[in-house]
Amino acid sequence: MRSLIIVLITALLSACSEPDPRFQIAPQQWNGIVVEVESRPAPVRPGMNEFLIIATLERGKPVSDLVVSLRAESDGEWQQAIQDGHSGVYRRALRVPGTPSLFVQLRKTRADEEVVLEFPLVYAGDR
Repeated sequence: MRSLIIVLITALLSACSEPDPRFQIAPQQWNGIVVEVESRPAPVRPGMNEFLIIATLERGKPVSDLVVSLRAESDGEWQQAIQDGHSGVYRRALRVPGTPSLFVQLRKTRADEEVVLEFPLVYAGDR
């Protein structure tokens, strides 16, 4: 019984720990907006993955006036992400064929400002 409790506590602690830093995607900035990308599953695997784009100001305030689109290939079709409330989180499931980068297009809804950011992807078997 005691060993079962130790195993359960160990499993819970490992489930709550930080993700492996080797597979984290480095954030980028545009016009004072910090753009972070998370993937589900983490790390990225060839096939269907869900990407969360988190847009915040440098002070941590969410940015919710963006139109966010994604594509995994430089010549692929843009897929618009779904805004998750006014939390600055945008979601999209996207087929990733093993390409080295994820392209994220940000467009402000009330201005003519637009940018395309390229986030390098590290796959599960790469490191």
